[in-house]
Amino acid sequence: MHKTGNVLNYAPKSVQPKMKDCLHDIWRAATRKDADKAFALFEELFEPKYPKAVQCLQKDREELMAFYDFPAQHWQSLRTTNPIESTFGTIRHRTKRSKGCMSRDGMLHMIFKLGECAQKNWRKQRGFNYLAKVIQGVRFKDGEEVMQLDQTTVRATG
Repeated sequence: MHKTGNVLNYAPKSVQPKMKDCLHDIWRAATRKDADKAFALFEELFEPKYPKAVQCLQKDREELMAFYDFPAQHWQSLRTTNPIESTFGTIRHRTKRSKGCMSRDGMLHMIFKLGECAQKNWRKQRGFNYLAKVIQGVRFKDGEEVMQLDQTTVRATG
C-alpha cells in the first residue's frame, strides 16, 4: 500500500486510477513471470510521461517481488505492512498520552503489557506450518516448495 501511494504521488490524479490498476496487476500475479510481464507493461505505459513514478517502482523491484520466494499462504501478510502498523497503533496511542509522565522502565513495562494485551486479538499467520521450512531454508518458487533432485528442479505437490 505504501509503495503504491509513493508511486502514485508522481502522477496526476487523472492517471492514478489506471496506474493503480497496473500496480495491482503486478502484486496480484500468480507467478513471478506474470509479475515481470505486468511490471514491463507498467514501464512501457508510464515511463514516457511519468519517469519518476517508474523509477520509484524500479528502485525497490527485488524487495517488492521477494514474496514470490515464500509459501503462497504467506503472501497476504508479506505484501502488507498492516500487521506492523496494527501492532504499534495501540502502543503509539497510549505512549503519546503518557509522554513525560513515566520513567523509562515504567514506559517499557507499559508498552510490553499493551503489546501482550493486543496479541489476544491477532489472527494466526496463514500457513504457519510452513514457517519451520522457511527457517530451515527450504526454497519456494511462485509460492510452491521446490525440491532439488540431482540436477533437475521439481515442484512439490500437495
